[in-house]
Amino acid sequence: MIVRPYGDTRDDGMMQFSFTLPIAYSVKAADVGKQFVEKLGFRDVGVAECKAIDPEFTFYVAYGRTETGIDPDKVKGDYLEVEAMDYYAINAFIKEHLGRKLSVVGAAIESDAHTVGIDAILNMKGFAGNYGFERYPEMEVVNMGSQIPCEQLLRTALDRHADAILVSQIVTQKNIHVQNLTKMIELLEAEGVRERFVLVVGGPRINNAFAKELGYDAGFGLRTTPVEVASFLAQEVARRAKNTAKAT
Repeated sequence: MIVRPYGDTRDDGMMQFSFTLPIAYSVKAADVGKQFVEKLGFRDVGVAECKAIDPEFTFYVAYGRTETGIDPDKVKGDYLEVEAMDYYAINAFIKEHLGRKLSVVGAAIESDAHTVGIDAILNMKGFAGNYGFERYPEMEVVNMGSQIPCEQLLRTALDRHADAILVSQIVTQKNIHVQNLTKMIELLEAEGVRERFVLVVGGPRINNAFAKELGYDAGFGLRTTPVEVASFLAQEVARRAKNTAKAT
């Protein structure tokens, strides 16, 4: 089934945009923005907001109509499939399947000074009504904070005998997050310890497919809650422990 954007009525194709153009605001600035959106292929374009945000930059809110649609059933991707569990079920699962506490070390690495992401998952208060990992009685958690060198994060994970390493990357300008995340993977591989950890990355430009492409086990994007990450970690660590037991 083909679906189209929804504005006033189903399938009317109306979309809203916000963008900035590197031009000084002037009497013709609104027409510049309107014609720009029209050049993208939209019709019935209107500019709802047009204002200077700097002497050389103008911000726009505009809308337009498109005939383009998409069939959601034909969209393919690498999505993280994990059984959803709540706080109580996760703790019970860890206790039953591991028989010990699950150890997690996390940080925002390298030059990234933002802790909002890693704190949302690890801090006791959590996010969106979900407790953070520090509240889980069946988890041992070290939140190292921000601007942590990859080498320091790895050393702490080894010292703590961590099951999982959580990496947060908020800063994405000039793809610095790709460089930082690649450095972490290359360090683990160079030290011969990549397979010792479940490696998870989160951030605004992260999805599961991108994370796995870089060499991580899972990736989580915006609005991820602690219970989603904890569900994955509990099941993945237990799966690996079971496979190791079988191998020996």
